[in-house]
Amino acid sequence: MIKAFVSSFRLGVLTFFILIGFGVLTVRLYHLHILEHDRLAEIVENNRNRSEVIHSRRGNIVDVQGNLLATSHSSIEVGVDPEFLDTDDKSKFPELASLLDIPLEKLELAFQPTIQSGRPVRWRKLADGVDELVYEKILALNIRGIYGNRTFDRVYPGETLAAHVLGFVNKEDTAVMGIERAMDFYLRGQNGWRESERDGRLREIAHFRSREVAATDGLDVELSLDQMIQNIIEQELQVLAEMYRPKSATIIVSEPATGYLLGLANYPTFNPNNFWEFDIASHRNRAVTDTFEPGSTFKIIPASAALNESLVTPDDQFDCSLNKLSYGERVVRLPKDIHDFGLLSVREIVSQSSNRGAAQLGMLLGSKRLYNYSRDFGFGAPTGYEASGEVGGVLHPINNWDGLTITRLPIGHAVSATPLQVHYAMSVVANRGILMQPQFVRRVFDRDTGTVLNFKPVPRRRVLSNRTAQIMAQMLRRVVDPEGTAQRADIPGFQVAGKTGTTQKIIEGSYSNDHHVASFVGFLPANRPQVVITVIVDDPKSDGVGYGGQIAAPFFRNVAEQIIKYKGIQPIDETENTLVWEGSDFDWLR
Repeated sequence: MIKAFVSSFRLGVLTFFILIGFGVLTVRLYHLHILEHDRLAEIVENNRNRSEVIHSRRGNIVDVQGNLLATSHSSIEVGVDPEFLDTDDKSKFPELASLLDIPLEKLELAFQPTIQSGRPVRWRKLADGVDELVYEKILALNIRGIYGNRTFDRVYPGETLAAHVLGFVNKEDTAVMGIERAMDFYLRGQNGWRESERDGRLREIAHFRSREVAATDGLDVELSLDQMIQNIIEQELQVLAEMYRPKSATIIVSEPATGYLLGLANYPTFNPNNFWEFDIASHRNRAVTDTFEPGSTFKIIPASAALNESLVTPDDQFDCSLNKLSYGERVVRLPKDIHDFGLLSVREIVSQSSNRGAAQLGMLLGSKRLYNYSRDFGFGAPTGYEASGEVGGVLHPINNWDGLTITRLPIGHAVSATPLQVHYAMSVVANRGILMQPQFVRRVFDRDTGTVLNFKPVPRRRVLSNRTAQIMAQMLRRVVDPEGTAQRADIPGFQVAGKTGTTQKIIEGSYSNDHHVASFVGFLPANRPQVVITVIVDDPKSDGVGYGGQIAAPFFRNVAEQIIKYKGIQPIDETENTLVWEGSDFDWLR
């Protein structure tokens, strides 16, 4: 028998390396199972257990007729888990890139495994807003690691329609401005979630689902806005913009008795579906964020205040040829008039828009009463408009007045206001002396259970007596007569009442002769007001002065005529000039 010779040296070397191997293996096992146990167990658990957000559907916004203004469409956010890449699927990448409408290079880069903070990246978004049918085609490719999460995209069917009223929801699902932001609490709903286990191919193992909380969809919001009226004013704004190329313009329509807004539009505007493509200045709701000196539209305050305080009657006369008057212990200079006037009655001061006449009414009131009535009409404070961003304008306290304020404030200088403030100041006259809070929201409702919350009209305060409001309405009726400043606003048979405004803009610290704000604010019918309409045009390009009676009044008439047809407002017997508001006893106004 032959015995094999085994070198003791070789045996020792072999034994050494075997021991080293077992030692390394033991150290590695110790490192994995003891030192790294918690971290690795968490990775495994995360790979196996998934917590998935179930997105809620944002509620709809509809107009007063139920027409859809804003809604949410479901879509898929498609992504990939790079750790599950199967090299055999690479041949399908070009078709996947085509379906997702992304470059092939971006897709291939997304499939590259990556380590972040010591952990492999398990989700990389490829595209969002993917249509359901497209997603089905993607799943049919059977590419390992591709999956999607259902989300909702905000859609505005009318595109630019009522953009400043509605606002928008941005890419981060944050409500920005308008009704979207103001009513976000009711609209947004509540997301749910699902906790479950998945197999190696990321397929859910349904019987291991541990918890599921269903999403609660948002409630719907009904506005007082009427889509037909909103269309009317936006079309007129477009025509106005093409004719006069203004810096900006605003048209507002409301019901005087309720304060409900039927339409509000600004130029320039934007499309909330792709808001990022428009200049950010066009997002601004200028009706509540931009201020201007209201000019002659403000003259309704000193006139109605003097009547309300029984300081004058409509037939009392003032000498409007004077350029100076004594006030207290000093002599004050009166503002200039466009035309040379002599004696004018109070009703003529309003219809002829006399600056000197309005200034004398302001002096008759005195600073305290003039300031208080200006405040009561809504100037110098926010109107209470539901959406965010509203400013209160400027109405200086009496102790900040200079020597000219008592004569300049009555003509709408030394004060700044938003178009909405001017609109609701006129609504005081149309609403029998009561200032209403502007409102766009009528109710919040659930499609299945009905109304959840009603938003009723909100009277803020009584400013004028019923009698004074009737007198003012009759006086404002004369503004659109042939001898008034706004004959282009008149609609025969419907008794239009209103007031023009032509304000010189302040350019580099002084009033400009070339830049103006033209305005007209009025209501109809004068004896039973149903709508109040305001047209504000900032810096129209025209030959000569852009007077409110020439620029704004015709567009008031255009809007009013279409609303008359749409709402079926009945004409007034022109032979009857007496106001017929309930409780009227003013036969002497004939």
